[in-house]
Amino acid sequence: METGVPSALIADADGFFRLALSAILKRELGFNTIYEAASVDEATLILRAQPNVALALFDQSMTGMRQDWGLSAVRKYAADAKVVVVSGSVERTDILRALSMGVHGYIPKIAGPAELARALNIVLSGDIYVPSRLAIPPSNGVDHDANPPHGAARLTARQREVLDALASGLSNKEIARRFGLGEGTVKIHVAALLKALQLPNRSAAAVYAATMRRSA
Repeated sequence: METGVPSALIADADGFFRLALSAILKRELGFNTIYEAASVDEATLILRAQPNVALALFDQSMTGMRQDWGLSAVRKYAADAKVVVVSGSVERTDILRALSMGVHGYIPKIAGPAELARALNIVLSGDIYVPSRLAIPPSNGVDHDANPPHGAARLTARQREVLDALASGLSNKEIARRFGLGEGTVKIHVAALLKALQLPNRSAAAVYAATMRRSA
């Protein structure tokens, strides 16, 4: 591999799935170099040795990935990479947990090749990806599917800017720097938009904003 040329990593215990995913990354996304790992430990060793990994895909069911330290280790060694969870689970709690640990996307394994390629292109373009029908958690036992809670129209212009920044995965400090605000002010804006959108946390807000971007 030439120095500086971005590569991808697939970490999944299923060798056949790694093979299929590797073919998609090469054919649809143009990656020439694909590293494969069957465990979190093996994946972190690759990430430490290969700083040019631009995209890292992890199966959430691998040993270690169900614990927070697994995702934390991945994010530590893949600070410059887009990290995506590819999972057999479609539970909202799993999606929000993964996003809260700083991943850039969550793709169910039931997605077809075309949907998978589209999702990864969204991530590589700088947005967060989740399946739209799973984006908003159910409220009071009612599943809203793709219908977001009402309230976006009540957001101020600054709150909409902050919401858009959340969708890009920015921290409060980064948002404050982007808009010339104090971190305390950013926290106030986040709290206000969560209340207006009836969302439980910033991870859910990021999912909501990413979904709205794609439907716009």
